[in-house]
Amino acid sequence: MSMPGLAYGPLGDRCMHVCVDMQRLFAEPSQWATPRITRVLPQIERLVERRAPQTVFTRFLPARKAGQGVGTWKRYYERWASMTIETIGPEMAELLPSLAGYCPPAAIIDKHIYSPWFEGSLRARLMARDIDTLVITGGETDVCVLATVLGAIDFGYRVVLVTDALCSSSDATHDALLTVYHQRFAQQVETVEMETVLSNWT
Repeated sequence: MSMPGLAYGPLGDRCMHVCVDMQRLFAEPSQWATPRITRVLPQIERLVERRAPQTVFTRFLPARKAGQGVGTWKRYYERWASMTIETIGPEMAELLPSLAGYCPPAAIIDKHIYSPWFEGSLRARLMARDIDTLVITGGETDVCVLATVLGAIDFGYRVVLVTDALCSSSDATHDALLTVYHQRFAQQVETVEMETVLSNWT
């Protein structure tokens, strides 16, 4: 679900693009493969090409080996032992090649949980540049994007979700979350397509 225009006006020089977890481990054959990632990649490439200096990529870094982690994350990596760095290799955590080439000037923020906010460097980077608006793309709509959006809302950022540049391994929960973003967070979140972002970021 998306609206035809930006409800709260054009985007300006206090805007940052946060691209969530567009990594090899989600694009290449694995138990975490998200086939729809290839569908949204061209749209994300369009934005990064124009706004690389204003782009931050987040990367989800799995545990090094099975059973590592605090609390339920320990159980998580017992279940997903096949997706630990020890098993898949560190290269699988890299950005997709067509995006990695933009770094620098684009930046990379690593995280070990769904949210990019708890480890601190994203928030510090945004504050240093006096950012008040985030354009969010990437995956998955219903997991790491969700965690990114909710943290951004709590910090008071204006959030612009690019609906044709988001993906999930589940169409049902992808669609459900887009409905939630639009209907429950309308004062903080705008859902628009990429063409609207490109034509309104001045």
